[in-house]
Amino acid sequence: MKKTMDNNAVWNEAGKGALYLGGLSILCLSLKELSTLSGSNFLMTAAAVILWAVEFFGCMLLMKRSLLDFRDKYEGVKMADTAKLGRRMALLSGLLLASAQALIIMKMPQEEVTALADQLSGAMTMGASEREAMDSMLDKLPVFTFVFQWLYCFLYGTVLSSILSRYIFMQEIMGFRPKDTDEDQPDEQ
Repeated sequence: MKKTMDNNAVWNEAGKGALYLGGLSILCLSLKELSTLSGSNFLMTAAAVILWAVEFFGCMLLMKRSLLDFRDKYEGVKMADTAKLGRRMALLSGLLLASAQALIIMKMPQEEVTALADQLSGAMTMGASEREAMDSMLDKLPVFTFVFQWLYCFLYGTVLSSILSRYIFMQEIMGFRPKDTDEDQPDEQ
């Protein structure tokens, strides 16, 4: 027997799904950071590309699985409900990932930040005023990282949940997934 769906159920399912999505993203972020300790540019680049693909496709599969489980677990779930669940999952998982990424930047030694700024200013032609503006922005880098990462995750998750919610309901319409026929069966007594 399926459970009845309400707003609390959607938030609870979104929280569970966000833990999986955020956990995968934080794991990939941590592994990318660990690959920088190797010192090899090739290894860092290869790890970044591989982990990006794992994170990108892994989040797709995890969200699809969460939306399918939600549809199958609760009674009366419509396409809009699964899209709402996906948006909430994106909002919460984005909060987790953005917090982790901002924390990593905040814990970065000042020497590394200065070296990165010097490398950036050497690659671009910057005057004294542009360099001062960049230095003033470096203090706010964790905040900017948090906001933009959270916004990116939310927008990516919103688009993904919109696509996937249509896809999983199109399976029923196109005949790829049999509809529940419990209503057609007589009750056994």
